[in-house]
Amino acid sequence: MWKIVLGAVSASSLLGLVILFSPSALVPALSSEVSLTQAPAAPATPTTLVHLFEWTWADIATECETYLGPNGYRAVQISPPHEHIVLADYGYPWWQRYQVVSYQLESRSGSRADLQAMIDRCRDAGVAIYADAVINHMTGFESGVGSAGTRFSKYDYPDLYAPEDFHNCRQPVTNYDDAENVTQCELVGLADLNTSSNAVQTTIVDYMSELVDMGVAGFRIDAAKHIRNEELGQILDQLRDRHPDTDLYIYQEVIDPGTEAIRKQDFYDSGNVLDFKYGRFIGEAFLGLEGQTLANLQTLGEGWGLAPSSQAVVFTDNHDKQRGHGGGGDYLTYKNGDLYALANVFMLAFPYGKPQVMSSFAFDDSEQGPPAEADGTTRSVYQNGQANCSGEWVCEHRWPAISGMVGFRNATQSVAEVTNWWSNQANQIAFGRGNLGFVAINREAQPLTHTFQTQLPQGRYCNVVQGGLSADGAACANDAKVVLVNRAGQFTATLPEMTALALHVEAKLSR
Repeated sequence: MWKIVLGAVSASSLLGLVILFSPSALVPALSSEVSLTQAPAAPATPTTLVHLFEWTWADIATECETYLGPNGYRAVQISPPHEHIVLADYGYPWWQRYQVVSYQLESRSGSRADLQAMIDRCRDAGVAIYADAVINHMTGFESGVGSAGTRFSKYDYPDLYAPEDFHNCRQPVTNYDDAENVTQCELVGLADLNTSSNAVQTTIVDYMSELVDMGVAGFRIDAAKHIRNEELGQILDQLRDRHPDTDLYIYQEVIDPGTEAIRKQDFYDSGNVLDFKYGRFIGEAFLGLEGQTLANLQTLGEGWGLAPSSQAVVFTDNHDKQRGHGGGGDYLTYKNGDLYALANVFMLAFPYGKPQVMSSFAFDDSEQGPPAEADGTTRSVYQNGQANCSGEWVCEHRWPAISGMVGFRNATQSVAEVTNWWSNQANQIAFGRGNLGFVAINREAQPLTHTFQTQLPQGRYCNVVQGGLSADGAACANDAKVVLVNRAGQFTATLPEMTALALHVEAKLSR
């Protein structure tokens, strides 16, 4: 629980408020349900998207209505919706979703009808759907059966692709310094489509166009690095030509360590890119590796070798990095608890890129699939009308420190720069977003007491790391405590170790 200690507070200064809260405020106890009743934000251009990794379509629809929409999330990345291989002998691993058998919309997340209902319900809740598009390859197994019952052999997929539709290399990628090897050979043995073929391009566009017709608003392009950028551009141009009145959001998986033949900037003309370096830099700073500190993050941006902010989708971790895949680096995950929560507070507060929040299932084995019954059927997140986010489903997007910061991101997005930066030159930092918001983070092992200078208007604010406003705007929800900002834009607070504080104008009390 939080404690509040009041010092002398004069009418003229409104200083001396000291706020104490426990680290457990950042991460929910595994035995308790986390909820938030913050009023929906109404940003000019929505920002934060959440990856509901391996959720069923029905669960996503309910989450859009009951949690995502009301808490300011405006887009969901869903798992690949196509028919995928079924690997009972491997325990139904997570990666079976990335082995395409056909473009039928029948997967372990649900049927085509379930998908359509989810898209419609999420749209009505103000949440867009971005589909993970696996268009570089098909399967890596010599034969098998798919989630819609389709039987296949490698390079021969009934009524879809024949051997001539694949690249001739038919060997695994071995040389990332050779662009032709990367784009013409097989990523971990997956049958690599010949995306220079007009017939292949048309088939891919037909699949993606069907999803757009259903209401999908954007796509993550899986393994974009393994498709020639000009060929991917041709596919996306055709898709856009078919839907001239739809402003599709495209972001591409281009893992670029800066030392290989394929570069992320080669893909900027087609859309945004997922910048994998960002999560590594955040991880190194919050873990204190190689002398890195939070204070160093003041200059985080394009000068660090990142994509331009307008081109970048950034993340603390994603489904690959959680499992040590997709290149090296030290990334924080839900297993880091409060440290992970603090890193997400920073990501959502710092004005760089489009943030993607990860929402996981718990795992011990990196191959492990989502919670499932013995036949591989994915278990619902929702049990008896309640989200089961205290065990096998992690639901980081519901952690108070993360969900509260989504509203902060929405409220401050019109200010593109950091203001009033302060640090102890180590792991205690604070900064503002003009007159719209202010955040302080204490990564140290001792408390931080400081008088912070902000540009916020005078008033009483909820600390959104712990919760937002009540429905009537007169109180803080979920025991969030009040911070008093004086007429000079100052407030004094004490942050225990491993905690954070964030204020924004939409969390200002009405009285």
